[in-house]
Amino acid sequence: MKNKRGRGAYFKRHEDGPDPIVVEIKRRVHFSEIDLMAFVWYGRYTAYFEEGAEALGRQCGLSYKDFQEAELRAPLVKYHVDFHRPLRLDEEFTIRTVLVWDEGARLNTEYFILKNDGSLAASGYTVQLFIDVKSGEVSLTSPALLEKCRRRWKAGDFGQLKK
Repeated sequence: MKNKRGRGAYFKRHEDGPDPIVVEIKRRVHFSEIDLMAFVWYGRYTAYFEEGAEALGRQCGLSYKDFQEAELRAPLVKYHVDFHRPLRLDEEFTIRTVLVWDEGARLNTEYFILKNDGSLAASGYTVQLFIDVKSGEVSLTSPALLEKCRRRWKAGDFGQLKK
């Protein structure tokens, strides 16, 4: 469960649901990502979260291509970030992306940007709702794409995935 400033889980874990899907990406801070103080510019963390979300989606059948083929979209309805310790030029770090089980027609994703020493640089979460491309309406029931992912998830197809 979430504690102060996001140090911990943002979403409640469901007792009857499977463990979260976790994907990690190793990165290094590039020159183009820093500000005048030589820290990573705050807006870059959104891009880091997106990198993690893309990697996770490719691993579990929820990639952008999968969404297009299913004529679905899942726009963000909530985005939150907590900044803990700055990243600096050329510093190595890990993007940990966690998809948390939910019974609704939504995606609850947590993000943790970890410094090499294991300390937290930033953390946050997003909530996405599914929208039908043709009607533009929010999906009140889980689309087939999400149900397929859930079946695989419950079967244990997604362990601790790493890229």
